[in-house]
Amino acid sequence: MAELLGLAAASFLAATLVPLPSEGALYAYLHLHPERTALAVAVATAANTAGGMTSYLVGRIFPPKDFNPRAMAWVRRHGAPATFLAFLPIIGDALCVAAGWLRIHWLATLAFMAAGRLARYLAVALLA
Repeated sequence: MAELLGLAAASFLAATLVPLPSEGALYAYLHLHPERTALAVAVATAANTAGGMTSYLVGRIFPPKDFNPRAMAWVRRHGAPATFLAFLPIIGDALCVAAGWLRIHWLATLAFMAAGRLARYLAVALLA
């Protein structure tokens, strides 16, 4: 149980500005508990998505002064589907904040963000 909470914490923090490799945490967990693959992928996806939505909320409540213009343009152009790529390093956090700042519908953002993160964690699970 503690290991699963650790996976959730690592996955949540990795979706914020904390540079933490959540894929490594999932990979390690799956090597210890391969029989819990579905549960581990679900926990990592939910926690990482919650972290991304936290960044979305930060962007919505506290619009940033200096912001990544590429992320802003990408989200402005593509809307919620742009957050499918929010799991990417460096640009992912900016996509989440931009979606909040631009007031992209939260439910659509949540759905695309979760789908992208699920796809990434499924790929990690297949490699484990």
